[in-house]
Amino acid sequence: MKFRIALLTLFAALLSACNLTLAEDVTPPPDYVPPTPMPTLVLVPPQTPDIVNGAAIYVEKCLPCHGETGLGDGEQGLQLGVTVKAFGLPEIARPASPEQYYTTVTRGNMERLMPPFNSLNDQERWDVVAYVLTLHTTPEQVERGKNLFETNCANCSIDFFRNQNKMSKLSAVELARLVRQGNDEVPAFGANLSDDDLWAVAAYLRTLSFETAPLAQSTTVLATQTSVAAVAETPSVEGTPVVLEGFGTVSGIIKSKSGASLPSDLIVTLHGFEHATGQNAGAQEVVTKVDTVKTDGTYLFENVEMPEGRIFLVEATYSGITLQSELGVVEAGQTELGLPPILLYEITDDSSALVIDEVNIFFQSSEEWTYDVLVLYNFRNAGDTVVTVKMKKQQEIPFLRFPKDATGLGYEPIQDSAPFISMDDGFAMAPREKPYGIIAYSTVAKQPKTNITQEFALPVSIVRIYVPEGMELKGGNLTVESSQDIQGTVYQSYTAANFKAGDGLTFEISGTPKGTDAGAPDATTASNNMVLISAGGLGAVLILAGMWMYFRDRKRTHEELEEEDHEDEDEFASSEEVLDAIIALDDLHRAKKISGEAYQKRRAELKEILKEVM
Repeated sequence: MKFRIALLTLFAALLSACNLTLAEDVTPPPDYVPPTPMPTLVLVPPQTPDIVNGAAIYVEKCLPCHGETGLGDGEQGLQLGVTVKAFGLPEIARPASPEQYYTTVTRGNMERLMPPFNSLNDQERWDVVAYVLTLHTTPEQVERGKNLFETNCANCSIDFFRNQNKMSKLSAVELARLVRQGNDEVPAFGANLSDDDLWAVAAYLRTLSFETAPLAQSTTVLATQTSVAAVAETPSVEGTPVVLEGFGTVSGIIKSKSGASLPSDLIVTLHGFEHATGQNAGAQEVVTKVDTVKTDGTYLFENVEMPEGRIFLVEATYSGITLQSELGVVEAGQTELGLPPILLYEITDDSSALVIDEVNIFFQSSEEWTYDVLVLYNFRNAGDTVVTVKMKKQQEIPFLRFPKDATGLGYEPIQDSAPFISMDDGFAMAPREKPYGIIAYSTVAKQPKTNITQEFALPVSIVRIYVPEGMELKGGNLTVESSQDIQGTVYQSYTAANFKAGDGLTFEISGTPKGTDAGAPDATTASNNMVLISAGGLGAVLILAGMWMYFRDRKRTHEELEEEDHEDEDEFASSEEVLDAIIALDDLHRAKKISGEAYQKRRAELKEILKEVM
């Protein structure tokens, strides 16, 4: 919607597109199967949770990773390469509510390699959560808490503590605070209790929301099930992604194209992505691992969960520039994934190695006193170095010029461009056969006969200019081509060729576009469809995404654009979703995957949306 965005922000966002919009930018393979949607959260137990059943489920699904007592010391958990949550420790368990544990069991925690428990129904998930919530307590502590409660609150009703809707939201910390301070339904009775006694009462009150089978019974079940599992050659464990989806290795190599030796401390970071669910979902990063590259340039990530369809890439930072590998997609049953090499080049700010294949210029007369100008540059890095561009304060790219005396300057990368490399103070371009594409947009003042001068900092093979029918160009050794109907508007095209670095193209533009709307497309033709324009002699097709939308938006009123801004708020159904978006944005910024400017801008937008939805 907001077409004019600073280039530094655009290219930082472009690099982080693998984190934010990978589903839109990456075409899955023909046999790609989207992952099973996450189960819907049922945040209140359908029935009173059963600790005994939960203990049996824990042994089968959780014990190999989390350990018999929930200390995160299970045999298979120790092999995962991440810290397994030790909810058997009071300091870990007390701040967590049953609702939070249930959400983790249902949705998984991919950062710690814990998958969602899709094979369990909602009641079974609540049963295992109930058992997990007992692992940081003992039967003796619960019994002491029961006696303290009956002594200090003999006439208190226990209806509040049997209410599943209320208890599912309360952590042990909140229960202890309730005992000490009370609320509208529970009187304060723990003011004189010690901390140990307070935790004992909280542990007892928690059991009132479970089936009343003694904890000793669930302990017996656990011991029996553990011995059975120990005899089995391979326990059935859903909580271990190795068994469910298959673990494997991701490997690759980093090669120096400059002849220099690789740095001894070169770090490589593995990123894994899952296609998210939802109408506008992109992709979610679910795996992040870091390793040091070996002396021969190879790297190997072991114990990586590799479900079908997961997307991986690696990044390496060299001389202040973060380089990415090409993507790798896991096929069904695959346990070894080799990623394409990352190539390290010499780095230079000399742009002379860049080759501009085509320049396409569009004119539109959308205002009475101005022309809108869009200049599409298609260029390649045909050299053997990474070309860096450090942005100046005025945010101009040195080798891409605007028309002389133009105002309202800005840039936009085209959708089909080769990927740019983000830098803290600009961007870079690695050698690639695939062309890079940037649109430079600006405005020039309109005169009865307007002279336009377009300079070129690099050699240009061919220039094509498009103006709406009714307008005319003269000068500049232009060749008139045939007119073209582009989504209902007729454009006249002109060409010029063979420009050297430093040359300029000067021509006169005059006339008025045919039609009452000054040549701009109407609401039907100015749809979201891409504009396809024949590229003439080269036989290529330029995909100019968003140009019609840009021209149309230039004519909209301020009130219309404000109304569209409010539509951004509709993407969030609740304040919790906005908070989640802010947390995710903070994580991206801490990981240096989005520029500071883009981070501050988007965070301010989310804070405003949060005010509206609260």
